[in-house]
Amino acid sequence: MKVILLGELRGKGGEGDVVDVAQGYAENCLFPSKIAVPATPGNIKQLEERRHNIEKREEKRLADAHATKELLNGKQVLIEAKVGENNQLFGSITTAQIVAAVKEQLNVEIDRKRIARGATIKVAGSHKVEINLYRDINAEIFVVVGANVKEIEKSLSDDKEDSETVEADAQADVATEENAAE
Repeated sequence: MKVILLGELRGKGGEGDVVDVAQGYAENCLFPSKIAVPATPGNIKQLEERRHNIEKREEKRLADAHATKELLNGKQVLIEAKVGENNQLFGSITTAQIVAAVKEQLNVEIDRKRIARGATIKVAGSHKVEINLYRDINAEIFVVVGANVKEIEKSLSDDKEDSETVEADAQADVATEENAAE
Protein backbone atom coordinates (compact mmCIF):
# COMPACT_ATOMS: atom_id res chain seq x y z
CA MET A 1 0.00 0.00 0.00
CA LYS A 2 1.36 3.43 -0.93
CA VAL A 3 1.33 6.11 1.77
CA ILE A 4 2.59 9.69 2.10
CA LEU A 5 4.74 10.18 5.19
CA LEU A 6 3.91 13.17 7.39
CA GLY A 7 7.12 12.85 9.42
CA GLU A 8 10.32 10.84 9.53
CA LEU A 9 9.90 7.06 9.60
CA ARG A 10 13.25 5.48 10.33
CA GLY A 11 14.32 3.16 7.55
CA LYS A 12 11.56 4.28 5.17
CA GLY A 13 11.87 8.01 4.53
CA GLY A 14 11.05 11.51 5.65
CA GLU A 15 8.22 14.01 5.44
CA GLY A 16 6.57 14.12 2.02
CA ASP A 17 8.02 10.82 0.77
CA VAL A 18 5.67 8.37 -0.92
CA VAL A 19 6.58 4.87 0.27
CA ASP A 20 5.18 1.38 -0.02
CA VAL A 21 4.28 -0.36 3.27
CA ALA A 22 2.17 -3.32 4.31
CA GLN A 23 -1.53 -2.52 4.47
CA GLY A 24 -1.89 -3.75 8.07
CA TYR A 25 1.07 -1.64 9.19
CA ALA A 26 -0.42 1.42 7.54
CA GLU A 27 -3.93 0.92 8.90
CA ASN A 28 -2.97 -0.20 12.41
CA CYS A 29 0.09 1.93 13.11
CA LEU A 30 0.83 4.75 10.67
CA PHE A 31 -2.68 6.16 10.14
CA PRO A 32 -3.83 6.15 13.80
CA SER A 33 -0.60 7.78 14.98
CA LYS A 34 -0.80 10.31 12.10
CA ILE A 35 2.62 9.41 10.74
CA ALA A 36 1.21 8.86 7.24
CA VAL A 37 -1.87 9.32 5.04
CA PRO A 38 -3.02 7.18 2.11
CA ALA A 39 -1.47 8.13 -1.24
CA THR A 40 -4.76 9.03 -2.93
CA PRO A 41 -4.79 11.38 -5.95
CA GLY A 42 -6.17 14.20 -3.76
CA ASN A 43 -3.48 13.74 -1.09
CA ILE A 44 -0.75 13.61 -3.76
CA LYS A 45 -2.04 16.90 -5.21
CA GLN A 46 -1.94 18.49 -1.72
CA LEU A 47 1.59 17.13 -1.28
CA GLU A 48 2.74 18.85 -4.47
CA GLU A 49 1.28 22.15 -3.24
CA ARG A 50 3.13 21.79 0.09
CA ARG A 51 6.42 20.59 -1.45
CA HIS A 52 8.15 24.00 -1.08
CA ASN A 53 7.34 24.21 2.66
CA ILE A 54 8.48 20.63 3.19
CA GLU A 55 11.81 21.37 1.50
CA LYS A 56 12.37 24.42 3.76
CA ARG A 57 11.71 22.32 6.88
CA GLU A 58 14.02 19.60 5.57
CA GLU A 59 16.85 22.13 5.06
CA LYS A 60 16.39 23.39 8.61
CA ARG A 61 16.40 19.85 10.04
CA LEU A 62 19.59 19.03 8.14
CA ALA A 63 21.29 22.23 9.32
CA ASP A 64 20.26 21.53 12.93
CA ALA A 65 21.53 17.95 12.68
CA HIS A 66 24.91 19.07 11.30
CA ALA A 67 25.22 21.72 14.04
CA THR A 68 24.42 19.15 16.73
CA LYS A 69 26.93 16.74 15.17
CA GLU A 70 29.63 19.41 15.48
CA LEU A 71 28.75 19.88 19.16
CA LEU A 72 28.79 16.15 19.98
CA ASN A 73 31.26 14.40 17.70
CA GLY A 74 34.27 13.08 19.62
CA LYS A 75 33.22 14.53 22.99
CA GLN A 76 33.44 12.60 26.27
CA VAL A 77 30.69 12.13 28.80
CA LEU A 78 31.47 10.87 32.31
CA ILE A 79 29.04 8.65 34.21
CA GLU A 80 29.61 7.41 37.74
CA ALA A 81 28.45 3.90 38.61
CA LYS A 82 29.13 1.18 41.16
CA VAL A 83 31.83 -1.14 39.90
CA GLY A 84 32.44 -4.70 41.08
CA GLU A 85 35.13 -7.24 40.30
CA ASN A 86 36.64 -7.31 36.81
CA ASN A 87 35.19 -3.83 36.12
CA GLN A 88 31.66 -5.27 35.95
CA LEU A 89 28.94 -2.75 36.80
CA PHE A 90 26.18 -3.40 39.30
CA GLY A 91 23.34 -3.01 36.83
CA SER A 92 24.03 -1.19 33.58
CA ILE A 93 24.19 2.27 32.02
CA THR A 94 21.04 2.81 29.96
CA THR A 95 20.28 5.16 27.10
CA ALA A 96 18.29 7.37 29.47
CA GLN A 97 21.38 7.83 31.67
CA ILE A 98 23.51 8.62 28.62
CA VAL A 99 20.97 11.23 27.46
CA ALA A 100 20.89 12.80 30.94
CA ALA A 101 24.70 12.96 31.06
CA VAL A 102 24.90 14.52 27.57
CA LYS A 103 22.33 17.15 28.57
CA GLU A 104 24.10 17.92 31.86
CA GLN A 105 27.70 17.91 30.64
CA LEU A 106 27.43 19.07 27.01
CA ASN A 107 24.17 21.09 27.18
CA VAL A 108 22.73 19.25 24.19
CA GLU A 109 19.31 17.63 24.20
CA ILE A 110 18.85 14.40 22.28
CA ASP A 111 16.09 11.83 22.16
CA ARG A 112 17.02 8.54 23.81
CA LYS A 113 15.56 6.67 20.83
CA ARG A 114 18.28 8.22 18.67
CA ILE A 115 21.04 6.38 20.53
CA ALA A 116 22.15 3.26 18.66
CA ARG A 117 20.72 -0.01 19.80
CA GLY A 118 23.01 -2.05 21.96
CA ALA A 119 24.37 1.05 23.70
CA THR A 120 23.64 -0.44 27.13
CA ILE A 121 26.95 -0.45 28.99
CA LYS A 122 27.74 -3.20 31.49
CA VAL A 123 31.50 -2.77 31.96
CA ALA A 124 33.47 0.18 33.35
CA GLY A 125 35.75 2.03 30.95
CA SER A 126 35.45 4.12 27.81
CA HIS A 127 32.77 3.17 25.27
CA LYS A 128 32.03 4.63 21.84
CA VAL A 129 28.30 5.39 21.45
CA GLU A 130 26.71 6.33 18.14
CA ILE A 131 23.81 8.80 18.02
CA ASN A 132 21.61 9.02 14.94
CA LEU A 133 20.72 12.71 14.72
CA TYR A 134 18.71 12.73 11.50
CA ARG A 135 18.48 10.22 8.67
CA ASP A 136 22.11 9.38 7.82
CA ILE A 137 23.74 12.03 10.05
CA ASN A 138 25.41 10.36 13.02
CA ALA A 139 27.61 11.58 15.84
CA GLU A 140 29.93 9.51 18.01
CA ILE A 141 30.57 10.29 21.66
CA PHE A 142 32.68 8.49 24.21
CA VAL A 143 30.96 7.46 27.43
CA VAL A 144 33.45 6.94 30.25
CA VAL A 145 32.03 4.88 33.11
CA GLY A 146 33.74 4.40 36.45
CA ALA A 147 33.35 4.26 40.21
CA ASN A 148 34.70 7.74 40.93
CA VAL A 149 34.16 10.45 38.32
CA LYS A 150 36.76 12.77 39.89
CA GLU A 151 39.44 10.09 39.52
CA ILE A 152 38.33 9.47 35.93
CA GLU A 153 38.55 13.20 35.13
CA LYS A 154 41.99 13.37 36.74
CA SER A 155 43.31 10.36 34.82
CA LEU A 156 41.87 11.75 31.57
CA SER A 157 43.45 15.16 32.16
CA ASP A 158 46.76 13.47 33.06
CA ASP A 159 46.59 11.46 29.83
CA LYS A 160 45.86 14.65 27.90
CA GLU A 161 48.77 16.47 29.56
CA ASP A 162 51.04 13.50 28.83
CA SER A 163 50.02 13.47 25.16
CA GLU A 164 50.54 17.26 24.95
CA THR A 165 53.99 16.88 26.53
CA VAL A 166 54.93 14.11 24.08
CA GLU A 167 53.67 16.23 21.18
CA ALA A 168 55.65 19.28 22.37
CA ASP A 169 58.78 17.11 22.76
CA ALA A 170 58.31 15.76 19.23
CA GLN A 171 57.98 19.28 17.83
CA ALA A 172 61.12 20.35 19.73
CA ASP A 173 63.02 17.34 18.30
CA VAL A 174 61.95 18.26 14.77
CA ALA A 175 63.07 21.86 15.32
CA THR A 176 66.45 20.66 16.69
CA GLU A 177 66.94 18.34 13.68
CA GLU A 178 66.13 21.20 11.30
CA ASN A 179 68.64 23.48 13.03
CA ALA A 180 71.30 20.76 12.93
CA ALA A 181 70.67 20.21 9.20
CA GLU A 182 71.27 23.91 8.47
